[in-house]
Amino acid sequence: MDQSRLLSLSTAFSPSAPIDQRSLLAGRVSQLLDVLNVVGQKGQHAILFGERGVGKTSLARVISRLSIGQPVTVVSVNCDPSTTFESLWRKITKEISINLAQRQAPGFLSEARAQSASLDEFLPSPISPDDIRHLFGRLGKMLIVIDEMDRIKDKSTTSLMADTIKALSDHAVDTTLLLVGVADSVDTLISEHQSVERALMQIQMPRMSPNELEEIINNGFQEAKMTATGDARKKIVSLSQGLPHYTHLLSQTAGQRAAMTDRTEVTAQDVRTAIDAALAKAQQSTISAYHSATSSSRENLYPQVLLACAMAKPDNLGYFASIDVRRPLSRIMKKAYDIPAFAQHLKAFCDPTRGPVLQRTGSARRYRFRFVNPLLQPYVLMNGIRKGLIKETDILA
Repeated sequence: MDQSRLLSLSTAFSPSAPIDQRSLLAGRVSQLLDVLNVVGQKGQHAILFGERGVGKTSLARVISRLSIGQPVTVVSVNCDPSTTFESLWRKITKEISINLAQRQAPGFLSEARAQSASLDEFLPSPISPDDIRHLFGRLGKMLIVIDEMDRIKDKSTTSLMADTIKALSDHAVDTTLLLVGVADSVDTLISEHQSVERALMQIQMPRMSPNELEEIINNGFQEAKMTATGDARKKIVSLSQGLPHYTHLLSQTAGQRAAMTDRTEVTAQDVRTAIDAALAKAQQSTISAYHSATSSSRENLYPQVLLACAMAKPDNLGYFASIDVRRPLSRIMKKAYDIPAFAQHLKAFCDPTRGPVLQRTGSARRYRFRFVNPLLQPYVLMNGIRKGLIKETDILA
């Protein structure tokens, strides 16, 4: 057993935490260029949005460590449900140090010396958008990455952020805000201030393409001095459903299985074994969501309908329609099923008693659904394979 190769696999693939190395971030060149273009223009800001789990935080971390090619101060902070406008800007300004020139009292040791101070000391309380505009207008070029905007619960904070973007833009302040969130974050910001739309580039992060996921696989195995067969790569890509978390998890687990038997090539069988390990290593919240959605005191179709939802082809925002569920459910059950046979199941999945695991939008007869937690979708697929409800070939890309 090559312990150094096992260690390499543990660092080459990162299923549990966002990555921050450009060399390991496959694809996303378009999004990187969009952000760099925004940074190069005074008065322009950006919001990076997409489903949870598509790699927004990883991209934000890479961006925060990029060499922009000019002196730029980069600050990255995260939001949480308790975040307010004041606490957010206090957190941001505490990360920024400035040098002050302090002179000693006249005398033998009189000299100028540098003293560092936190920018937070120069903010009043309470803080207004104009205070932010005034303070940052006196500083050099900055990029401020604000991640997990969708976790903010305080509506006034979102409104004040929209006012701040407009103030910074109107005065051409050389500070760029990069906000990171889900699609709803865009709608909320723009609804608070329609005129902010012209100053805010909306950069969508779709699920990763098969080629981008395969790049993750190849880069990771190359770092560990390993390879993977075409069938192994295809299985990992298909099971990942465009979400890099599972690409990292399955690749790491399959690679470790091969390395433990002194092999440098990962096979399709290694990936099949990795499915069981991936299910066991799934986040507890994902496991709990699955059981809440499918458990019942009597036999029911909930596991099969949820599996059919996971097999349904979504649009770029992760939504699918009832009709998209009909064909995969018929395949799972080995007989024809029409929408009325599972419409109540879809409705139940949107109810708090079963999670909810699905989010519904639209109107009656035109509803569209998507997974509240996208990471649940690959989990459901792999669980379906393990239970024999579907075969791996049923989901191959």
